[in-house]
Amino acid sequence: MDTPRPTPPPYRWATDFLTIGVTGTNGKTSTTAMVAATMRAAQHGVVRIGTLGYHLDDASGDPGWEKIERKPSAKGFYDVLEHAHGRGVRHAALEVTSHALARNYAKRWRFDHAVFTNLSPDHLDEHQTWEHYLASKAQLFVHLGPGQTAVLNAADQHALFIDQAMPPDIHRMWFASPTRGPALRETDLAARDVEVTPAGTRVTLAPSPLAEQLGSELLVTMVGDVFAENALAAAVVCSAAGFSPHAIAQGLRCPAVPGRFEVISREPTVVVDFAHTPDALARTCATAKRLAKRRLIVVMGAGGNRSVEKRGPMGRETAARADLMFVTTDNPRDEDPAVIAAAVVAGAEGAAHAEIRSIPDRREAIQAAVAAAREGDVVVVAGKGHETGQEIGGETLPFSDVDEVRRITSAGAAPKQP
Repeated sequence: MDTPRPTPPPYRWATDFLTIGVTGTNGKTSTTAMVAATMRAAQHGVVRIGTLGYHLDDASGDPGWEKIERKPSAKGFYDVLEHAHGRGVRHAALEVTSHALARNYAKRWRFDHAVFTNLSPDHLDEHQTWEHYLASKAQLFVHLGPGQTAVLNAADQHALFIDQAMPPDIHRMWFASPTRGPALRETDLAARDVEVTPAGTRVTLAPSPLAEQLGSELLVTMVGDVFAENALAAAVVCSAAGFSPHAIAQGLRCPAVPGRFEVISREPTVVVDFAHTPDALARTCATAKRLAKRRLIVVMGAGGNRSVEKRGPMGRETAARADLMFVTTDNPRDEDPAVIAAAVVAGAEGAAHAEIRSIPDRREAIQAAVAAAREGDVVVVAGKGHETGQEIGGETLPFSDVDEVRRITSAGAAPKQP
């Protein structure tokens, strides 16, 4: 028997929600934050669920996201949504991972509209094959109801597969930015030009009816080319869901997401970013390179017990853009950190641009990178972003890149002179 479409609400109260889901390898958290901020700008109470946890703004007073402490599980998910419903919330912005989709998440919660950001190699330890990873992402769109909207990245070839996999009665809308490459089909909203500054990102839109409605440009608080893509996606899906251009403009100016190109220090400029795939590192480094007046210095490593195949490419993409690169420990889990680092370095040496240094201790690597920085340099500490723990051996030990950078820069470990 075919699965009913749209997915039936799991509880009676769930019928009341308007839900927008966001999936893809990179950009889920930022896109979801922009969508949630747009909902809030339209004076709706919102529940936002994703990598950063469960957050609620019930619109009862001044905007402010309240973190709800629940276990990241199916029960925790439903508990938070029911709690939000009890507070009068009827709008939800949800990150949707391939892990959840592979476990039939899209059959257990009804999504009204969905966004595909992009796809690049990740989580293949779980999915085993690239095809399974892509098929898992497609589940979010396969189970949308007739007439609902799928928002797809026209500059990512994998979106074409999702388009083919979806039922024909789902409304498709497309976005694209030249920072990812040429659009592979016609778009509803596209960037003509992207300007990145330390203060944010300006997206000049190519002419289209939707671009005209939005005032021909998007202004984003977040810094980076990838946030231009995320803003395009958020603008398209929020427009499809009926939100006004004014609410969308306000939503796109939401604060930077913790650990996503988060500027922690300006003398020297030190950025913490969650980038932990080859594609994400390439884009983060490209953004930092545009902001640097002199050198780009990067601290990075790869996690243990998963996605072995991306270690060399992570090193290669970083070394091709950085001037100085510190290879260090990320979350080694049960693997030997030296073995992981060797694979990263092997990939980096093939790029032959950056000077490569290996410092296994992450705290020491960050300190060395900041100490090496001079006026005009940009330091990127990549891989862990918002995380506050380091997985080593079967333990999660306290560790925060953000806290380390703040400690080092406030203690004067960074030189101030050129």
